[in-house]
Amino acid sequence: MSSGKIVAVYSLKGGVGKTTLAVNLAWAAATLSARRTLLWDLDAQAAATYILGHDGQTSAAAQRTITRDIDARKLIRTTAIERLDLLPADASLRGLDIAFHALDRKKRLAKIADGFAGDYDRIVIDCPPGLTDTSDQIMRAADLVVVPVIPSPLSRRALDVIAGHIAAKKGPRVVLAPVFSMVDRRRALHRAALAAQPDWPTIPMASAFEQMTDRRAPLGEFAARASIGVEAVAALWTRVEQALAR
Repeated sequence: MSSGKIVAVYSLKGGVGKTTLAVNLAWAAATLSARRTLLWDLDAQAAATYILGHDGQTSAAAQRTITRDIDARKLIRTTAIERLDLLPADASLRGLDIAFHALDRKKRLAKIADGFAGDYDRIVIDCPPGLTDTSDQIMRAADLVVVPVIPSPLSRRALDVIAGHIAAKKGPRVVLAPVFSMVDRRRALHRAALAAQPDWPTIPMASAFEQMTDRRAPLGEFAARASIGVEAVAALWTRVEQALAR
């Protein structure tokens, strides 16, 4: 495994704040920890790519990095944020599962990440949703998998499915780090879920997170450092760094 630690942000479900979390964690790594950071967008929707100022849907090269037609390092782009680079997504990633299945190489993603070993201290992967060949590749490559969970029974059930899937696999067990996402403490269901898991980090439901797409920037680039959203991201990143150190 490369010296650069890999943090995957993954969920079985869509719409749980995954991309928002990935972009903000990458920002925290680069800005708060001053780490050389790569955000690797593996979601064909390319939302993280867009937020960081690139329009990945105009190209069709991302999948070819998996099949060895293109060196992944040639696609890396700088961002407006110091120490943060981007490996952008595009629409070609819609066929990523087929590509991984055809290659039949279970550690292909990990091998690509090894190629970044000397360039980055932290690699944050924005993963596509679903339990697929792609997610299996990510689980084998990652040092830590951050799983955003909306405080609801269905989202918690999705986390249990992921944990069960990993437990059934042979080989090293990746560490899952569940995080309550899009938390609204006015809702009784959310308060009950938080009370049941008081040790889980929480990311609040805040309008500032929704502004990231319009501003095309992580929250910390335009919101006050003392705002509730930035403080929550910073607290979560501190826990991620502590987990990676262990």
